Amino acid sequence: MIFQEMNTMQTRAIALSALLATSALTGAALAQDNPMVGGAPMSPDMNIVENAVNSADHTTLVAAVEAAGLVETLQGDGPFTVFAPTNDAFAALPEGTVDTLLMPENLEMLQQVLTCHVVGVEATAADLVGMIDADGGSHTIETLGGCMLEATYDGDTVTITDENGTAATVTIADVMQSNGVIHVTDAVFTPAM
Repeated sequence: MIFQEMNTMQTRAIALSALLATSALTGAALAQDNPMVGGAPMSPDMNIVENAVNSADHTTLVAAVEAAGLVETLQGDGPFTVFAPTNDAFAALPEGTVDTLLMPENLEMLQQVLTCHVVGVEATAADLVGMIDADGGSHTIETLGGCMLEATYDGDTVTITDENGTAATVTIADVMQSNGVIHVTDAVFTPAM
């Protein structure tokens, strides 16, 4: 199961949280205040969608979430962990991919791609690192879209790799939301092909 070791690792996660709070995760310091994302402050009192619409770096993601009909879901109680690809991550996909995904006839495919970035629990960077350590250096994460992601870290860098070998670096960690947490990533995950 995705986070079956969560309860036994809470103590370890607290200790790791203290350690990580003094270090950077790929240039993004883990602090008590939410980091800025896309030039906008992120309020921990707002939900995932309310915050995402304010980020200039996530306009493609927001448009895709709206086209997929997932706004209401991501405004729900959660908790959710969202690996949120930036506009640059979407732009790095093969030419025409985003336009194709946004076509009404490709709604199910778009929904699956987007839900491959969402986990049905709240997992902070400290939680991820703790699970990676507990699993011997790599932790498997099952997403709501059925994708299996592999989480690893090297020093201060957490990497999430999808089933196709696409590796995304967490560029901003622990953007706390009222219904979960966002980790900004530099790549888009896709289901196994």
